[in-house]
Amino acid sequence: MSSDEELEDIRRRRLLELRRQLAEEQQRSEQQREFKVQKEAALRQILTYEARQRLNRIRLVKPEFVEQIELQLIQVAQSGKVRLPIDDRQLKQILAQLQSSRKEITFRRV
Repeated sequence: MSSDEELEDIRRRRLLELRRQLAEEQQRSEQQREFKVQKEAALRQILTYEARQRLNRIRLVKPEFVEQIELQLIQVAQSGKVRLPIDDRQLKQILAQLQSSRKEITFRRV
C-alpha cells in the first residue's frame, strides 16, 4: 500500500469516526430535548402558573437547585403524596423546608 493510499485510508476512517460521534451527539441532544418537553408538561400539571413563575425566577439565580426541585416535585406528585396542583404558597413552604434542611458551609479566613 502506498503512502497516499494509507493517508486516504486514515482520512476515511477519521471521517467515519467523526460522523459516528456527530450522530451520537445528535441523539443525546434529541433525548435531552424530549426529556425537557416531558418535564415541562408534567410541571404544568403539577404547579399553578404562579408557582411555575416563582421557579423560573429562582432559576435565574440557582439553576441547578431548581433542576433538583423540579425532579423532586415530579417524584412527589407521581407518588401521590401531595394534592395537586401545588400553588405558590405551598411551593414557598416546600422551598423553605428544603432551604432549612440544607446545611450552610461557610469558610473563614485564618
